[in-house]
Amino acid sequence: MGNGQVPWEKGPLRVTEDGRYFRCGEEPFFLLGDTAWLLFHQLNLEESYIYLKNRRELGYNVILADFIHTADQKNLAGDSALVDGDPAKPDTEGSFWKHVDAVVEMARELGLYMGLLPVWGSSVVKSGCLNMENVDAYMKFVLDRYHDCPHIIWIVGGDVRGDAAAEVFRRMGRLMKKDRPDRLVTYHPFGRTSSSLWFHQEDWLDFNLFQSGHRRYDQVSMQEWDDNTAREGWFGEDSWKYVERDLGKQPAKPVLDGEPSYEWILQGLHDRTQPYWKAADVRRYAYWSIFAGAAGHVYGHNSIMQFYRDTAREGAFGAKYLWTDAIHHPGGAQMIHLKKLCERVGFEKGHPAGEYVLYGQGEKYDYISVFAGEDFLLAYTVNGRRIALSLGAFRGKTLEARWMDPVTGLYTYIGEIAGGGEAVFNPPEREDGTDAVLVLQSAKKAPCRSCIKK
Repeated sequence: MGNGQVPWEKGPLRVTEDGRYFRCGEEPFFLLGDTAWLLFHQLNLEESYIYLKNRRELGYNVILADFIHTADQKNLAGDSALVDGDPAKPDTEGSFWKHVDAVVEMARELGLYMGLLPVWGSSVVKSGCLNMENVDAYMKFVLDRYHDCPHIIWIVGGDVRGDAAAEVFRRMGRLMKKDRPDRLVTYHPFGRTSSSLWFHQEDWLDFNLFQSGHRRYDQVSMQEWDDNTAREGWFGEDSWKYVERDLGKQPAKPVLDGEPSYEWILQGLHDRTQPYWKAADVRRYAYWSIFAGAAGHVYGHNSIMQFYRDTAREGAFGAKYLWTDAIHHPGGAQMIHLKKLCERVGFEKGHPAGEYVLYGQGEKYDYISVFAGEDFLLAYTVNGRRIALSLGAFRGKTLEARWMDPVTGLYTYIGEIAGGGEAVFNPPEREDGTDAVLVLQSAKKAPCRSCIKK
């Protein structure tokens, strides 16, 4: 790898002093993750390299995957993870763990962090397969095996409520932190919940993940196994509200959406007559979360998370594309524009600034999200609604205004705006969508007026 391509060489990945963002050494780290739950189970080494290199080139820096999704877990070669389905007896005779080792090393060589779940909580822990009797033995195996890897973020849970087996989850988190105090640990929760609901005060939890989930505003109660509205409340598609809620907790910890609506997954998951979430939807979830103060974002695609590889076999949640096609889909390729935008303005110095919106904030798709710092302001509209702003915080400054197309990442210059007053911006109509990003930045120097012809 060339100089500067491997983030952990700049210093360990850590939480900033204000408890809001991440850094590698002294350099800000915008966490852009991709969901690859069954990576170790469904791909061979050649396929794993294709996937990882594709994501690396698209700007992703964290890949999320789990070691064991079910107690009888096997890999593509047919080798088992466990002997007799017992987590206390990892099967080291076959190729399963050797294959995991090779993929983990492959990610390191490509400069990618891995967000790893030792087990998938909703199946392996909730069922009692991993329990207080065998959790220490299994975690010792896992932690010893990957102790020296510089590119691991540990994730407890796995699409499961924290109170489903709180004692086991706490034990896992504590063992992870004891093994490597400098390594980040978090928890992946059940749909429409956050790790903060159960573990915010735990010393081992370095940052919060929430799962905004895959339902529309109107899909409140579907009489399905994953209904949980009565327990945790209901934010609908308003992913930014999860960020707002978690950033209001003490002590301050970074937060990000660990599972928003996946690209090309059924809306609501269960009914195949329903439409799919697509690229415009995953953009909306991402911009809403980041402009609310999230420290990063995790993208997902239905076909990639399960590595759907055979159209003769019915995929989960209406999967219709092979993973080899899905890695080229537009939503996944567009996440890099948000990452680059945040790095361009110095996002770690910013804060949510919804109070800058004039003439009434909108609801649902009319919501205008605003994120600002001392020398910049970013505003996002989903449906092309005009953006009216108070620029009182920029009094005495001249701002350069641009539109950014979140599909292409291209910036188009609008002009200069004087800070201190009010301004209204009407997003241009586009052929590739209705969402738009307004970018205001302090002008570095005044233009040469004598060069401008009257």
